[in-house]
Amino acid sequence: MEQNTRHSIAETDELPRELVELGERLAQLPAHDLQELQPAFDRVVDSIRRRRRILNLVQDALSQLRLDVKYLMFDLEMTRRERDALRDEIAGE
Repeated sequence: MEQNTRHSIAETDELPRELVELGERLAQLPAHDLQELQPAFDRVVDSIRRRRRILNLVQDALSQLRLDVKYLMFDLEMTRRERDALRDEIAGE
C-alpha cells in the first residue's frame, strides 16, 4: 500500500488476504479515486479489526468459563465426599 493509505502493510497480518489485496489495488488508483474510496475501505478494515478483537475477548471469556466450571465441579465433588465421610463418621458413632 502507498504512504497515503492509512493501514500499513505491517498492520495487515490480522486482515484477510482478500482485503489486503483490495487495499493494494486501491493504492494503485489515481489519487482522486483513492480519496473517494479510502474512507469506506478504512471503515471496513476497522470493523474487521473490531470484530476480531471482540471474538478474541469472547474466546478468552469462554476459556475462563470452562476453567471456572472445572474448578466448581472439582469443589462440588470434594464437598460431596466430605459430606459422605461425615455421614459415615456420624453413623459409625
